[in-house]
Order: sequence, then C-alpha cells, then structure tokens
Amino acid sequence: MSPPHVTARPPQSLKARLKNAGSLFRQLPGTFRLFWEASPWGAVVLGALTLVAALVPAAIAWVGKLIVDGVVAASSGGGPAAREQVVRLVVLEFGLMVGSVTLDRALALTRELLRASLGNLLNERILQKALQLELRHFEDSDTYDKMQNARREANSRPLALVMDAFAIVRNMVTLSTYAVLLVALSPWSVVVLVAASIPAFIAEARLAAEGFRLYSWRAPEGRKLNYLEWILTRDNHVKEVKVFALGSLVLGRYRTLFQKFFQEDRALALKRMGWGLGLGLLSLGAFYGCYVFVANRAAQGEISVGDMVLYLSVFRQGQAAFQGILSSVGSMYEGALFMSNLFAYLEIPTGQEAPRVLPARTAPKGRGNAIELRNVSFRYPGKQEWALRNLSLKLEPGEKLALVGENGAGKSTLVKLLLRLYEPTEGDILYGGVNLKDMEPEDLRSRFGAVFQDFVRYQFSVAENIGLGHVAALEDRNRIVRAAEQGGASAVISALPNQYDTMLGGWFEKGQELSGGQWQKLGVARAFMREDAEVLILDEPTASIDAESEHALFERFQELAADRIALVISHRFSTVRMADRIAVLHNGEVEELGSHTDLMARNGRYAHLFNLQARGYRD
Repeated sequence: MSPPHVTARPPQSLKARLKNAGSLFRQLPGTFRLFWEASPWGAVVLGALTLVAALVPAAIAWVGKLIVDGVVAASSGGGPAAREQVVRLVVLEFGLMVGSVTLDRALALTRELLRASLGNLLNERILQKALQLELRHFEDSDTYDKMQNARREANSRPLALVMDAFAIVRNMVTLSTYAVLLVALSPWSVVVLVAASIPAFIAEARLAAEGFRLYSWRAPEGRKLNYLEWILTRDNHVKEVKVFALGSLVLGRYRTLFQKFFQEDRALALKRMGWGLGLGLLSLGAFYGCYVFVANRAAQGEISVGDMVLYLSVFRQGQAAFQGILSSVGSMYEGALFMSNLFAYLEIPTGQEAPRVLPARTAPKGRGNAIELRNVSFRYPGKQEWALRNLSLKLEPGEKLALVGENGAGKSTLVKLLLRLYEPTEGDILYGGVNLKDMEPEDLRSRFGAVFQDFVRYQFSVAENIGLGHVAALEDRNRIVRAAEQGGASAVISALPNQYDTMLGGWFEKGQELSGGQWQKLGVARAFMREDAEVLILDEPTASIDAESEHALFERFQELAADRIALVISHRFSTVRMADRIAVLHNGEVEELGSHTDLMARNGRYAHLFNLQARGYRD
C-alpha cells in the first residue's frame, strides 16, 4: 500500500497548518480541471455572472448616496428639476436591484446545474477507479476508507471549493470598488476594516482543520456505524437478530457510537458559536466606532448626509465582503483537505509489477493447455504468515482436480492466484506454457468459468442473474436457457411468476426472494454461460443444495467438463472422489496428492477426513 497522499493527520498548530496550506492548495488545479471537464459552458457563464454581480453593489451604494443628497437638495428649495432627478435616481436604483436579484437567481441556477454535472462526473470517476482496483484493495480497510471519503464528498465538496474561489474573486472585485469610495472619505477606515476581519480568518482556519479531522479521520468508526445499521435493517440478518435477541446489543452499540459522534460534533459546533459570537462583536464594535466618527463629521458639515450614508453602507458591506473573502479562504482550506481524499483515492496505484517492456503474451486458444504451478508461495499484504508455501502442481488438459483441506488451508487463495486476482509472492504460474504475469488479465479470465461459494445475488431479473456469466451473450435467451438447464436451475425458474423475466431479491418492487439453494443453482448456471470456457472452477458449488441435486449437478458437470480442466473445492467427499486427482492442502502446502483410491490406501490425512465424514453418515 502506498503512503498516504496528503491525507495525513492535519497539523495541530496554526504555524504548522499555514506551512502545510501550500501542499493542500495544490489540490485546486486538479479540482478546477474537473470543474471545466464537467461543463465548460457552465464555467464560462458562472465566471461572467460572478464578475457582473461583483460590480452591482458599489453601483447601488453610489446611487443611494446620490438619492440622499438629491433629497436634501430638493427639500432645501431645489425645485421640480431636483425632485425629478431624485425620481430618476430611485428608478435607476430599482433597476439595479432587479438586476442584482436576477443575477443571484441566475447564479443559483448555474450552481445547481454545475452541481449535477460535476457530481455525476466525479461519481463516474470514482466508479471507474473501483473497476481498476484489484482484490487486494477491496480487502484493505485503508483503501476502503479512502473510497468512502471520496464518495461521501463527491456531490458537494468539489463544487463548494470552486464556488468559494469564485466568491473570493467576486468579493475582491466588490471590495476594490468599495475601497476607492472609502479612501476618498477616510483612508484609515480601510485599515480598521482589514484589522477587524483577520481574527475571523485565523479562527476559520483552525476550525476547518478540526472539522476535517472529525469527518475524515473517523471513517473507520463511521463504517462500523453503517454496519451496525445494516445488521438491524437487512433481511438476511433479521432471523438471527430475532432468534438470538441481538437487537438490544446491536442498537446499544449503535447508540454509543452515535453519541460519541454527537459529542464531537456538539463540541465543534459550540466552539464555532463561541468564536463566531466573539468575533462578531469585535466586527460590530469596529463598525460602530467608525459610525461615531462619520456621524460626527456629518454633524459638523465636513461631509454631506449622502456621504455619511454611503460611507456607512460601504463600510458595512466592505466589512462583510472582506470577511467573506477570509471565510472563503478558510472554507477552501477545508475543501482542499477533503479533495485530497478524492485525489488520494484516484491515485491509488493498481499495478504490482513494473511497466511491461514486451507486449503481452497469450496462451493458445482451446482446451489443450496445461496449468502448472512452480514453487508458488503467497502471503496477503500486511501479513507475516504464508497462505501458500512452495506449492508445485501441474494440471494436464482435461484433468479434474479436487482441493480439500481445513478452512484456511489455502484452497480459495489458490483460486485467486489462478484468476490473477493476486500475484504470487514467490514462484510462477503458467497456463499453456505462458506465465500468467505475461498475459492480460482480461484474456486470462475470459477462459475461465467459475462459481464461488460467496457468489453474488444480483437484484436483477433471473435472465440477467444467469446471463451476467457472459456479458456478451446477455441478450441470448437460448444460451441462458441452456446454462440454466446445465446448472440445474430450470425447475426453480419454471415455478417463478414470470420465469426468466422475474425480478429477484427484496430491494426493489415486485422482487421475488429465493432460498439459499435456489440462489446457488442460479450461481452455478451463471458459470455455465461460458460455453467456450477452457477451465471450470467450482468453489463449494453445492454448499446450499440437497444431496440429490448435488449428485445430478456433478453428473452434468462431468459431461460438460469432459475435455477441459476442472478445479473443484468441496468439503463433501462424495463430490471430491469423482475427481481424477485430489490435492490435500494443509498449512498452505500440498500434503497429499493422488486419486481417491490412492489416498485411501495411504491412510493419511485424506483417509482420516473421509472416514470422519463417512462415520457421520453411518451414525
């Protein structure tokens, strides 16, 4: 697993946070590229609307000053012309206000459209990355946390970061126009405006990092909270929850974890309120200090009443604009922290090998290829113990090999290596004389038909549940029907209300739930969709079906696998004894290898396990 990107724990001191801000804001170019890719026209429209909206407030403030001065002049004997001028100015301000409201609505509409476009783009990128990840990534909690953090923020955080950047531009343009007006009236008030707003920025940066820590670094506990909820709300858990009275235990753990989250959120919210109140009072004090100064100047006749109104309006709005800039910077800091999760996820390396120098090789097409394992050893990432050790084995074309052994002996691990879901830690696996490392994974896997013990129960139609075994033939109903017959699922399907078009599972409307054995027959049928498969793998294919169905299945299986390699993993020795050879795995090594007759004559581990199971049937 690669070291964390920029998702390392946020520094605690302000100095350290400011030092680290540069690396965090390097997330901005990538975010803006995504924003442009999502909607180029939307980016242009948003920029134009933002610029125009930034100029309107100063224009409204200036017209307001002219109205006040015009009213004073008209009331002092200015005559009809002065009164008409006031009316024209009021109409102009009305027009500016209409324009301001329209711009705000247009900006809101543009944001909503961009939110949808950008959220969809990012979700697609996240899902595309998920397709590129290897099995080892899904079995690693750190990678899972990165994925969940990325998914959680994809629909809101990137656009919020972009909008914060546009808000900074808008407020800076507005503030620059205000500054021109303020400097003409009182240069030092600009200094007061800036000085009163800086503490808010410091507090915002501090609280942003704490917010990131809460929402990002408690991802493992968040996953646990979701899991506890899953236990209490899914149909496949309800029986044990009821029978074993697990409800109070699970709900209690859920409540404890939720209360922990709530207390953390509450502490942060109170801290935000405290800082916000204190800094708000500081800002308010600065404003009224300037208010006294300006009102005194107006009372002495040094400035007009309109100048006083303009000054107060511009100072207050300028203060809000400056605080808006600092708040947006703090929010962007927090957004960049969250975006680092997304980019860390998208940049997860997905290749275990060095870049390929030579073109990928391919084994000859057809069922005449042998599988050979040469001193294969494997251990899972982050583990010290070996799952497989110095395993050498050869399967000839058309051979049926059964794997037996206790749980954890390495049977399913071997299947993962054959399908190149993992690479051997040591040694090589050859197919048709070609090292699996030199074959394209898609080419290799297209030659296998497989059914796993933990097969997926898709909440799709019956036809799709079977047809997904060979996506290219998903619309080939005749092929799906043949696969169902070969997998022993025809009787199950014929009893369903809409047969092959019946929706399965309980997640969606009119879904039909099946028993474990019925689902497993569909899973076996799915493996038989690959009629041209060169190798068949059955990993505990009969765990949930009755003995009669199991016998019928393996009779069909022997016929279908007559000229191709078949690898069978099973704890049922009535199934195992049909194989040409049986490999007994123990602690990741092949302890015994031979036919059923040979291994019984040897009277070793296999014979012991077989007799234990046979005794259970006899007793």
